[in-house]
Amino acid sequence: MDLQLGGIHHLTAVTAQAAKNLQFYTQTLGMRLIKKTVNQDDTTAYHLFYGDGVASPGADLTFFDFDAAREQRGNHTVSRTGLRVDSEDSLQWWKEHLQAQGVGTSAIKERNGHTSLDFEDFEGQRFRLVLDPANKVVPWAKSPVPAERQIIGLGPISLAVPRLDRTEVVLTQVMNMRKVRTYPARGRNGETHVFEMGPGGPAAELHVVVDPSLLPARPGAGGVHHVAFRTPDQDTLRQWIAHVNSFGIRSSGEVERFYFTSLYFREPNGILFEIATDVPGFAADEPMETLGESLALPPFLESRRASIEAGLKPLA
Repeated sequence: MDLQLGGIHHLTAVTAQAAKNLQFYTQTLGMRLIKKTVNQDDTTAYHLFYGDGVASPGADLTFFDFDAAREQRGNHTVSRTGLRVDSEDSLQWWKEHLQAQGVGTSAIKERNGHTSLDFEDFEGQRFRLVLDPANKVVPWAKSPVPAERQIIGLGPISLAVPRLDRTEVVLTQVMNMRKVRTYPARGRNGETHVFEMGPGGPAAELHVVVDPSLLPARPGAGGVHHVAFRTPDQDTLRQWIAHVNSFGIRSSGEVERFYFTSLYFREPNGILFEIATDVPGFAADEPMETLGESLALPPFLESRRASIEAGLKPLA
């Protein structure tokens, strides 16, 4: 079966300060709030989705609002999230912009095959701005960031693991990714192994950083909950479900999230993966022009709107 993933679909991280999170990602990073909803498995928590001007698949950075201590960094987790921009001039602009906002940055240099710039948000969420000149941003007209400097989307995504062997089997044999290059992990033991899916390029890369000296991470604010990969529609998702099941991997089966349909499973180092459909998208229940301006609930939660709204903290 020649199933191919289309790249990164979204990444879901954790914040303990939803109001400050909203301010940082819309004002400092200039991303559009494309969906303000709740965690469907814990409706006391917001699920905030940030993206580009038209909520494109592959541009979604999302956050669960959990009352959690800071993440303790280590292995068995997503360790850094790539955000793509289209020119070296944009990387320099972002370095100056972030520093003016009090956000520390690294130098601009090549890392694992891409010219890039590292920074962290106010909770220690780790990012890498990555040069992707082959793609262009779909800007958000109301962003405080100039249209030509806005973030294109996600990728690459980096995982931290103590050993590669079983994870590599899942990536290459189950998920049909291709191993394309390896780099020494700078400043520590181990190596970074680069896998690509579908069309390749930074929007479709997974970087696996192997360092057996690290302790297991403790989940929390500033950490990542899961990473999702793209498939076009429910038909291909069901093919993926059958394919994953054929390897004896425990999975969620088909899960309806309304804005997309998903499959969840864990790779051998315990990191939660999701395969999610590109359709129907975030305009399924709101006009594109007003995405994210009010609390959106999927139909199966709508009857509980009053109690759900009463249990949420104000974002303003």
